Amino acid sequence: MIVDFINSIKVKAANNKKTIVLPEGRSRRVLEAASEISCEDVANIIVIGDRETAEAKVPDFDLDKVVFMHPSSFGRLGEMAETLYELRKHKGMTREEADLLVQDPSYFGMMLVKMGLADGLVAGAVHTTADTLRPALQILKTKPGTRLVSAYMLMIVPNSDKGSSGMFLMSDCALNVSPTPEELSEIALSSAESWIQLTG
Repeated sequence: MIVDFINSIKVKAANNKKTIVLPEGRSRRVLEAASEISCEDVANIIVIGDRETAEAKVPDFDLDKVVFMHPSSFGRLGEMAETLYELRKHKGMTREEADLLVQDPSYFGMMLVKMGLADGLVAGAVHTTADTLRPALQILKTKPGTRLVSAYMLMIVPNSDKGSSGMFLMSDCALNVSPTPEELSEIALSSAESWIQLTG
């Protein structure tokens, strides 16, 4: 079942390949994942960072198909800062603050998604949940009708007779510390929807 699930993800990815940003390009773990994902052709990968530094950090991994981007060499950084400023000026953000924020890898990556240059972003290997979510909530917002932001993890345990053939969805492990019964029900509904989208 787990092998079938992973293979179905690869088939879906091949038919509808997305571009995913990994803003934590200084992490060896992230670079190894970027190599594996790009080599298996599951997604197009953009790593925020410097190719030369990354290749020196993981010399045994193939990063040829990975796109590396750095805010300082991005030709549309001014446009990106202006877009961020327009999104956040009602909250008191100045243009100067926007200019600084778009140089942060997490904000830069999230703005790539906002501008349609990427389909999604994966982070949290280095940054806290709060630092990962803050740019997402400020830039991308939540789905209309969302009453509570929550997090979940999908874990696949090989050779397990527990869960759904070894698949487990755990929520909310980090974001909502002491949820009320009403919040727990919102988390359960949101997690169930995510489970269906991911696993069918």
